[in-house]
Amino acid sequence: MQVCEAFLTAGEDALQQLVRGISIGKLKTYQLYEPLKARARLAKLNSESLRKAAPRFWQRLEEHDEDFAKDLAQAILVSQLDMIISVLDFLGIPHQDGFFSKDSNAAGYLTEGWQQRVLDRFQDQFPPAALIFYINHLTADLAKDEQPFAPEGWTAQVVASTPQVHE
Repeated sequence: MQVCEAFLTAGEDALQQLVRGISIGKLKTYQLYEPLKARARLAKLNSESLRKAAPRFWQRLEEHDEDFAKDLAQAILVSQLDMIISVLDFLGIPHQDGFFSKDSNAAGYLTEGWQQRVLDRFQDQFPPAALIFYINHLTADLAKDEQPFAPEGWTAQVVASTPQVHE
C-alpha cells in the first residue's frame, strides 16, 4: 500500500480535518516548512492557505502523486507526535520520541489484529481522522502488502468530528 491510499481511504472530509491540524510551528521545528510549501505549490504557507488548498491536495492524491503524499503525511504526523508516541509505545515498537529507524524490523511488532487494537485503545483519546490515518500510514510504511484499514462506521465518526467552517 502507498501513502496516497492511506489518504484516499480516509476520504476528503478526513483530509480537510488532517490539514486543519497541521502545526506551522512544528513544521518549522522539524524543518518541513519550506519543503511542504514548495511541494504544496503555495506562495504562502499558513493555516488559511492550507485549509483553502485542501481540495487541490485531494485532486493530487487522487492522481496518486506519491511524493506529495509523503510530504503532506510528514507535515500531518509531526503535528500529531503525542499520538504517534502513544501508539508506538502501545505496540511496543522501539522509537526515539516518535521516530524509529527505517532499517529496524518494526514490522515484526505488527501482529495480527494490531490495527483494531490500536483503534480500540485510542479512539476516545485522539481525533478519528488522525488515528485512522496513522494506522494506515504505519501499514504503508511497515506492512507494505496489507490493505488499508477502514473499520465500519469510522467515516461517520470523522464527519461528525469535523468542525464546520463558516465563511
